[in-house]
Amino acid sequence: MSELQQRMVQLCQQLNDASHAYYVLDAPTLADTVYDRLYRELQDLEAQHPDLITPDSPTQRVGDRPSPQFESIRHDIPLYSLENAFDQGEFTAWETRWQRQAQAEIGKIPDYAYVCELKIDGSAIALTYKDGLFVRGLTRGDGTIGEEITPNVKTIRSIPLRLRDENPPATVEVRGEAFLPIATFEAINRDRLARDEAAFANPRNAAAGTLRQLDPRIVADRQLSFFSYTLHLPNTPSEHQPQTQSDALKQLEQWGFQVNPNRCRCQTAAEVAAYYDRWDSERHDLPYMTDGVVVKLDSVALQNQLGFTQKFPRWAIALKYPAEEVPTIVRAIAVQVGRTGALTPVAELDPVTLAGTTVSRATLHNADRIAELDLHVGDTVIVRKAGEIIPEVVRVLPDLRPTTARAYTMPHACPDCGSPTVKPENEAVTRCINASCPAILRGSLSHWASRGAMDIDGLGDKLIEQLVDRRWVTSIAGLYQRLTVDMVARLDRMGRKSATNLVAAIEASKQQPWERLLYGLGIRHVGSVNAKAIANRFTTVDQLAAASAAEIAEVYGVGSEIATSIVSWFAQDANRQLIAQLREAGLQLQIDTDAIATVSDNLGDRPLAGKTFVLTGTLPTLKRSEAKAKIERAGGKVTGSVSKKTDFVVAGEAAGSKLDQAQTLGITVLSEAEFLQQFG
Repeated sequence: MSELQQRMVQLCQQLNDASHAYYVLDAPTLADTVYDRLYRELQDLEAQHPDLITPDSPTQRVGDRPSPQFESIRHDIPLYSLENAFDQGEFTAWETRWQRQAQAEIGKIPDYAYVCELKIDGSAIALTYKDGLFVRGLTRGDGTIGEEITPNVKTIRSIPLRLRDENPPATVEVRGEAFLPIATFEAINRDRLARDEAAFANPRNAAAGTLRQLDPRIVADRQLSFFSYTLHLPNTPSEHQPQTQSDALKQLEQWGFQVNPNRCRCQTAAEVAAYYDRWDSERHDLPYMTDGVVVKLDSVALQNQLGFTQKFPRWAIALKYPAEEVPTIVRAIAVQVGRTGALTPVAELDPVTLAGTTVSRATLHNADRIAELDLHVGDTVIVRKAGEIIPEVVRVLPDLRPTTARAYTMPHACPDCGSPTVKPENEAVTRCINASCPAILRGSLSHWASRGAMDIDGLGDKLIEQLVDRRWVTSIAGLYQRLTVDMVARLDRMGRKSATNLVAAIEASKQQPWERLLYGLGIRHVGSVNAKAIANRFTTVDQLAAASAAEIAEVYGVGSEIATSIVSWFAQDANRQLIAQLREAGLQLQIDTDAIATVSDNLGDRPLAGKTFVLTGTLPTLKRSEAKAKIERAGGKVTGSVSKKTDFVVAGEAAGSKLDQAQTLGITVLSEAEFLQQFG
């Protein structure tokens, strides 16, 4: 092997080890800038020597162009679904069945134990490895035939491209669940709503839809994760196979897979029931959705003896938590007007408790959904949230419809400005088309000030409403043209100090980079991810305004719909005037190449390399984003939950349960002053 090849192999190994530490072990080993430097070096070498690119190179996780369609492929080993049990009585009946079969076939009930694993609410996939190298990923499909989604699976960073084994088996098939963590799911929905797209109803549907995207770049952006739970070794002698499910899970961990840590080996049905009851409450604190417990016989030999029915394995069952559905009454239907003019009907309900929270409103999406439900004001409806993030009306109970109930139709005039509404034939959404509508302006200002855009601290919805109602601000540019501390201090619940802070935050937002400003403009279909890609290609607003739809569509990850939307936006006089006003106010309408700093790769300059922080409570002087930026610049990592892997918790006022958990685990707790003294 040449020196060049050796260097490329070393880079692949080091980068893959770092990804495994970060995405699977949650224990980073390389600072971000060091990883990026090594990754760029590997990219450059591969560009010069494409014949030396290996399938397990980290650069190959997102390299394929969109597929025209998915190919249907037969599973080498059927991917069975599980029989469901919805209470302990049904679990006992299942246990009796397998024991009766064992008695008949073996002559006795053998010694046994169960392995209980949390049932992740995602989408099942099957992964095939040849000589340790990942070669194929399939959806479950109907259990016999699935769709090949190999390029999409490669984007999931908790899935190894090569097994961590110097002498891997010739063929390995791993089954598991691809899923979206709750925080990631909520961020995706915020981005979709900002682009005037329908929010996903739940992480399960979002994960399944993501896996079937034809463009793997979209899959990569959504940051799926993966838990493995089943191991198959075809053509491998039984003496070289795991003898228990517990051993199989340990083997998967050794090969570099993420295996859910909240599993338990149980000797009796009573222990299974205790595990089930424990997670019925604790599952709501997990960073991902789970809708039950999977119970498997631990012995592989016993599994093989019991075999399968036509649909299910006889040796496993899913003990599901009951779906939480409750009846309530629709008292009214309100309409919200978004920043793009979209009218969204919202059911106002008698308050009910679902999944530990009080629900009094549920989105109805659009007029088509109301018609599909045949919903009347006054109807009794079933509302569901179990496993769901967004409360939804599942169905109407027409037998309980009172004589006073009235059918609902979407308004023909905007509830905010009174302008006529329109509903294009090819769309389900009803819209207000008055560009001066106060509701559209309020939505635009809220999006502009949001954390992902200009991040104007203190400019919340209540304050925006007052600014618009008083006509002190009539466009985004109005924030920078006339507001003074004296004016803002006259608003409700605003003292002089708060007014001073807000005016300073608006002034500071002028320094936000071009990519954030582009996202903040609220151009339809332009989200934070593709705004960054577009800004990197068109480094000034003038370049973007002059570009054709075809030129914009050439940007990786940007299609014709987004490109057409951008061209249409810049074609409007009011929008070109807005850009001119923002330019005059001194905002960043181009990439400031002189401000791009070169960060040292010397770990000695990054004192927090490998350290994990959790921020909780309200800090006296720092915003959460500022504290996070300080930590990340010093090489540290900020996570949202406290665990044994947490090194420091920075606590402010009203720190709550995270502080309690840190003290219980003996984790070092710092005040803001202590944090700044040590690391600031």
